[in-house]
Amino acid sequence: MFDRAEVAVQAAVDSGASYSDARAMITRSETIRVQNQKLDTLDVNESVGVGVRALIGSSWGFASTGNLSNAGLAACGREATSIAKASAIVAGPTLDFGSVPVVEASWETPHLENPFDVSTTEKVDMLVDVTRTMQSVAGIDIANSELGGFDTNKWFVSSHGHRIHQHIVEAGGYYSALAIGEHESQIRSYPQSFGHYETGGYEAIRKWNYPEHALRIAEEAVALLTAPIMEERETSLVLESSQVALQIHESVGHAIELDRILGWEAAFAGTSHLQLDKLGTHRYGSELMNITADATIPGALGSFGYDDEGSPAQCVDIVKDGIWVGVLSGRDSAAVAGLPSGGMVRGDGYSRIPMVRMTNVGLLPGEGTLDDIIADTDDGVYMGTNRSWSIDDKRLNFQFGCEIGYEVKNGSLGRMVKNPTYTGITPHFWGSLDRLAGESEWTHWGIPNCGKGQPVQVGHTGHSASPARFTNVRVGVKG
Repeated sequence: MFDRAEVAVQAAVDSGASYSDARAMITRSETIRVQNQKLDTLDVNESVGVGVRALIGSSWGFASTGNLSNAGLAACGREATSIAKASAIVAGPTLDFGSVPVVEASWETPHLENPFDVSTTEKVDMLVDVTRTMQSVAGIDIANSELGGFDTNKWFVSSHGHRIHQHIVEAGGYYSALAIGEHESQIRSYPQSFGHYETGGYEAIRKWNYPEHALRIAEEAVALLTAPIMEERETSLVLESSQVALQIHESVGHAIELDRILGWEAAFAGTSHLQLDKLGTHRYGSELMNITADATIPGALGSFGYDDEGSPAQCVDIVKDGIWVGVLSGRDSAAVAGLPSGGMVRGDGYSRIPMVRMTNVGLLPGEGTLDDIIADTDDGVYMGTNRSWSIDDKRLNFQFGCEIGYEVKNGSLGRMVKNPTYTGITPHFWGSLDRLAGESEWTHWGIPNCGKGQPVQVGHTGHSASPARFTNVRVGVKG
């Protein structure tokens, strides 16, 4: 596969590209879904191909092919250069493509059990059992469960001399219980509503012990039907860690993507309120807010050995003591901004051009536990598991809805409330962060379906988070 990628790169250079790189990829994916104890989906896919980038001046061209003959690969390389030449008609300054060490290397996700080596029968039986348990609770109308796995081999070659092979293994899933009332429906999910994935083998699924939580999840969904609606007010808000992770994803992760900040990318609610001249001085949140983008965390979904430009995985400070200090970048965007490359460029398969994507954008832990935070809260509300989200194009104004809420009174959880929501403005909200749980409850949440770009690319991102409290937040907002 190295040789195939090199054929495409050489053809791009021979036809006029100042730089070229190629990724040869073999990707396997599996999705298993069970609804109400019946197998609904068993989908196994494999894709093989090569994607080529070519640079002329400041303009990129990209082409891909599933034709792995030398003739097909050479044609693909020439096409990438032809597209770059067409783009260069609108002239710009020659791009000083940021340098990275030229290496010949290999990297593999640490894993014990490749998810494709675990029998389909075992996986389906577990999902059937989980839905059976949820359906045993009177009032549950639909019980869904899902498992998925990815096995990806990449061979990266560049005209600078890179030859990097990576084998990335990912696994995860989720389940949910839906209760339908007379005028509404309520849902509860586990581990989180988007599905939780990690880099690693099937052990990443086993450790979440799906069967153990199914009864509780179903009982909570039914109880929500008769729970009171959260009242609208301003109060202290305690968030469980998976909701903190989504808050990071939407109001920090996308905002710090350098291509959005530079105006190169605006799809999917996307520019940014951040301005480069404020880097190092803009207050993003309270002093408890310390965020890194760390592609080296074992098991986290945004981890790898090298990005799709050959840059090594690294940890970059993004927010330090509440001050914005870093961005998500690639070699080209970092060079334009005069910053070091962050190694954060990835493509969705061989047929999409790599672009700036989140790695593991996480909030470093504080001290204590969720129980300590609740005990320290005289009046407030606790919310868990995302149900809805909305955020503007600048990643400033937002509203989130959660699956479940509880009133907090005098240091204890009170009655359950349904349809909990909260709203805020990004720097004001993060500025109100005043309690943050410690490392014992710090979880590397994985979001497997982050959309960006046109045509759309689906990214796998990680977000480390622990439970947190925010003060003077508007909750219970309707619409």
